[in-house]
Amino acid sequence: MQIRPISDLRNKFTDIEKTVSSGEPVYLTKNGYGTMVVLSLDSYSHLIERIEKALDEADRLAEETSVRYTHEEVFGKIRDKIK
Repeated sequence: MQIRPISDLRNKFTDIEKTVSSGEPVYLTKNGYGTMVVLSLDSYSHLIERIEKALDEADRLAEETSVRYTHEEVFGKIRDKIK
């Protein structure tokens, strides 16, 4: 895991670029606290691909039915399953 100060983004961009090009994320900190993560476009695309597919499936299912749930119903069911 690469954790670097945010100043490295400006001062050592080439090193960070090499790291993310290999598929590894770089975690950036500011004043010792995490602020952001740098990923390659390929890594980011792979990360969100499953989410995009799930959202597309949810949209498709929503078009096929008029059943809708409130957030209380959804989170209530989740809480019941957790307990």
